[in-house]
Amino acid sequence: MSSGMKAAALAGLCAALTVAATPASSHHSTAMYDKANPIVLDGTIKDMQWRNPHVTIDFVSDAKDGQPERTWTTEVSSPGVMTRAGWSKRSLNPGDRVKVEVAPLRDGRPGGEARKVTLVSTGQVLTWSFRAGENANLK
Repeated sequence: MSSGMKAAALAGLCAALTVAATPASSHHSTAMYDKANPIVLDGTIKDMQWRNPHVTIDFVSDAKDGQPERTWTTEVSSPGVMTRAGWSKRSLNPGDRVKVEVAPLRDGRPGGEARKVTLVSTGQVLTWSFRAGENANLK
């Protein structure tokens, strides 16, 4: 193999390793969420989609303070991250009464990033985080 071919092969290998070393959590921005101003909503689980790239939780917020009930679509992390945080695809079921802490969408639509979900019936608190050591399921 010529030295030019060896250099090209080495450059290709380096490029492949660089891409493989990129953190998975950086695949898109979370700038659309207002993380500085989370809100807490009471509601009822409509659906939870346990699939990649993000688990989504749809819930209907209660009518309150003159606001009508609204269907919110929120996302959390991937099924793998959520499993490591103690969640399962059966953690939330249609009809469950919940209190959800949401970093809302900045554009005002009913959606965002769910940061904490409390099951009203049991008091179980489900949380998750990308940061190591912050995943906890507290009672």
